[in-house]
Amino acid sequence: MTPKPPRAYDEFVRNFPKLGQAWDLIHQAGSEGPLDSKTVRLVKLGIVIGARQEGAVHSSVRKARSEGITADEVEQVVSLAASTIGLPSTVAAFTWVRDRRRAKKRKRR
Repeated sequence: MTPKPPRAYDEFVRNFPKLGQAWDLIHQAGSEGPLDSKTVRLVKLGIVIGARQEGAVHSSVRKARSEGITADEVEQVVSLAASTIGLPSTVAAFTWVRDRRRAKKRKRR
C-alpha cells in the first residue's frame, strides 16, 4: 500500500486540481511497459538520487519501503550511484535514505 502523500501535496492539488490530474496521468503513462512495479520504484529512486532531489529521495524511499522493498535493496541503489555521480553526492543520498530510517524508528518509540 502506497503511503499517504504529505499534507503539502494534498493542499497543492486542492489549489491546482488540473495539475494534480495531469500528474496522475504522467505517473500512469510512465508506469506502463515491461518493467515490474519493484523495478520501476528502484529506477525512480536512482533517478532522484542522480538528480540530487532530497525531498524526492525521502518520498521514493518511503514508497519503496511501503511496497516491500528492503532497506538493503534501497541502499544498493544508493551504492550504484557512486560510479556515476561521485562519492560526495552518493554520501549525501545515503544520508537522505538514512533520514527515512531514523524517522521510522522515532515513530515506533
